[in-house]
Amino acid sequence: MMQLQPPKTVKDIRSFLGHAGFYRRFIKDFSKIAKPLTKLLCKETEFNFDSECLKAFHLIKEGLVSAPIVQAPNWDYPFEIMCDASDYAVGAVLGQKIDKKLHVIYYASRTLDDAQGRYVTTEKELLAVVFAFEKFRSYLVGSKVIVYTDHVALRHIYAKKETKPRLLRWILLLQEFDMEIVDKKGIENGVADHLSRMRIEDMRPIDDFMPDEQLMMMNSARELGQLTDSNTERTGSIT
Repeated sequence: MMQLQPPKTVKDIRSFLGHAGFYRRFIKDFSKIAKPLTKLLCKETEFNFDSECLKAFHLIKEGLVSAPIVQAPNWDYPFEIMCDASDYAVGAVLGQKIDKKLHVIYYASRTLDDAQGRYVTTEKELLAVVFAFEKFRSYLVGSKVIVYTDHVALRHIYAKKETKPRLLRWILLLQEFDMEIVDKKGIENGVADHLSRMRIEDMRPIDDFMPDEQLMMMNSARELGQLTDSNTERTGSIT
């Protein structure tokens, strides 16, 4: 988050403020601080990202990564993950809902390489989920996890009889976790959407093979065949 570059267009500002606005209750005088930025959203206003706008941007960005927004996990509550994918990156937010308010534990995003950028939408959505679980694994093993993402897209992949080996590997990796997938909707997933659209030059692309994790890796064609035969049965894990 601290690597996020200043907005260059009105669309960038709208996305950033949409993300930040979800946590405005944690940032004192949010409306006052954000005023130079919100002015640029007005019609017929020339886009001039001046020093006041830059100061507002940095103050809000600092607020997004400071307490009480970013907090330590409470192991008595389930974890929630919001995922999203764009044409060039995936984004994820790990948090917990306590007293009906979402508290962020971790922000993460990663760029896609050229091959991943050509994935169809359903594959990118699943890649975002796999990235989130790989990134947040130490928090999630043994815990209940609610995942907000494209419910329809993932259901389609789980139900498909002839799924690509890459997708089968991802599905197998996710089976280690106690997760519930629900459809993404409303402003909450706008945070992950914003992260997936961030352009950060020094971000490393995602490795499809997740080399840092040794989770239930398939090592024979026989295992691939067994997984394909049982694919349809697993659709019950998505509600």
